[in-house]
Amino acid sequence: MVREELEDESAYRFDALEGSGMHMHIPDGETVERIERAARETGDFDELSRTDIRLIATAFELDAELVTDDYAMQNVADKLNVAVELIARDGIDEQRTWTFQCQGCGREFDDNHDRCPVCGSGLARKNPN
Repeated sequence: MVREELEDESAYRFDALEGSGMHMHIPDGETVERIERAARETGDFDELSRTDIRLIATAFELDAELVTDDYAMQNVADKLNVAVELIARDGIDEQRTWTFQCQGCGREFDDNHDRCPVCGSGLARKNPN
């Protein structure tokens, strides 16, 4: 699950750590659901992979620090008061709750839909600021 998303040197480091006895933690289903709810509330759910959600859930359960440069993961972690350690990029400055804007009629929605319920056009995630 985690290994599938890693590329290049990160994949080699993961393999080395796993071979040296790295412990894997599988988060509880209820915790995963809590993370999914938080991600929906912030508008980041569609930006996160299943592995991203499980990593946030693991950090939440273990009261551990989440190590990531992914802004959507940082935003959800911040909502849940999970500490984040950055790798190479700057972290988020503030927590955001995204809105979704219709590409056709311009109406804005708090929740993401496949299509605009008014005109049927696609929706795009919009910065709330």
